[in-house]
Amino acid sequence: MLARIAVKAFIVDPNERVLLVRRSPHDVQKPGIWELPGGRLEPGEDPRAGLVREAEEETGLRIAVKDILNVQHFVREDGQTITMLLFWARPLGGTVKLSDEHTEHAWVPVGRSKEKLSPFFHPEVDIYLRHFAPGQNGGAVPNRSK
Repeated sequence: MLARIAVKAFIVDPNERVLLVRRSPHDVQKPGIWELPGGRLEPGEDPRAGLVREAEEETGLRIAVKDILNVQHFVREDGQTITMLLFWARPLGGTVKLSDEHTEHAWVPVGRSKEKLSPFFHPEVDIYLRHFAPGQNGGAVPNRSK
């Protein structure tokens, strides 16, 4: 069976809070977990464009996709093989308005997000904090003092 391609958005606002969404309790795959917005790509769809589409469909937000955080490969409980591309992004505008796939949302400080977020996504928290958060190589304004 071919792997399906999925994308997820680690959306971080200017206050260093990440957007978490809670799956519907009626979802067949991992009901009720706190996760990142995203979904499966259409055949041939560009991953960044697909992520922008999925984020707007699921949250009502427009986003700017910044960089890849991680790639995960797994088999779902229903047997589907998934390759998931996880990107960090910034919100550009809009108000959070959830689709029927999710029942709640929360903006959580990135450093505390593991308290709520499903352990499946903990590697992305660590990668963001290590490489992209302010003060790190990918996200910092360089220290210009000598």
